[in-house]
Amino acid sequence: MADLYAVFPFLIWLLVAGVVCLGLIAVYRIFYVKVSHGNIMIIYSSGKAPRVVFTGALIYPKIHKTEMMRISLMCVEIDHRGKEGLICKDNIRADITVAFYIRVNEYAPDILQVARDIGVDLASDHDTVSAHFAPKFSEALKTAAKQFTLDQLFEERLRFRNHIREIIDDNIKGYILEDVAIDYLEQTPRSLLDPDNIYDAEGIRKITEMTAIQNIITNEIKRDQELTIHKKNLEARQAEMELERQRAELEAAHEREIETIRAREQGELFKIQEEERLKAEKFSLQMRRELGLPEKKRISEEDEKTKA
Repeated sequence: MADLYAVFPFLIWLLVAGVVCLGLIAVYRIFYVKVSHGNIMIIYSSGKAPRVVFTGALIYPKIHKTEMMRISLMCVEIDHRGKEGLICKDNIRADITVAFYIRVNEYAPDILQVARDIGVDLASDHDTVSAHFAPKFSEALKTAAKQFTLDQLFEERLRFRNHIREIIDDNIKGYILEDVAIDYLEQTPRSLLDPDNIYDAEGIRKITEMTAIQNIITNEIKRDQELTIHKKNLEARQAEMELERQRAELEAAHEREIETIRAREQGELFKIQEEERLKAEKFSLQMRRELGLPEKKRISEEDEKTKA
């Protein structure tokens, strides 16, 4: 029994601790506000500076006031075409469309600045943000383009894009520039330029000069191509004629060889025929001689008898 009385205070303290823990858990579940992905929470409390929370916090009614701010990525598109085309270093205009990807910087002082300058509810409103930053982005494009010729814009896009970022990074306080994408880039058609504008007039002159030079180069290339084709055709014809000549020589040599063989064969045949003829004549002569001896002998004997 004495042991039970000794354990009883410990049990009471254990019970009290359990109740306190359950109470804390209940308070945490009731008053804890979790911040969803893509948002941040600003907590205001009397007598204290606003506090930025990225994950969650205990919020007590009548003590704290909260606002949720979206910090999602947004695209602000700037389009300069026609008479609004960018004037390059060589005074030639360029039609361009650039997409700027920005979002609220996840840094407490920047978040609070955005909340003051634009407002928590409008911090990620596309129309509001576009209207706020479009003039700055447009001016940055104009400034950057003036450092490049039209050819350089095409050939050095990465350097042009990085130059735009350098200009903009210091002019979007509270936000961060994630990326710059050049979606469209072409020379502004000459028909859309204003000849009364000093920059456009200079651009028209340079475009005319460049076009004339390119036409001359194109014509030279075309003429060189035609001459090359003609030369190739001539060389091919010469090669064809040489092949025909060689073939004719081979055919003539072959015919001569055949005629030589025929002549040789005919000569051999004539020789054989002549030899056979001579043999026949010789044989005939011999036969006549052999047949003529008895006759002469008989005539000679008759003559001797007559004389006797």
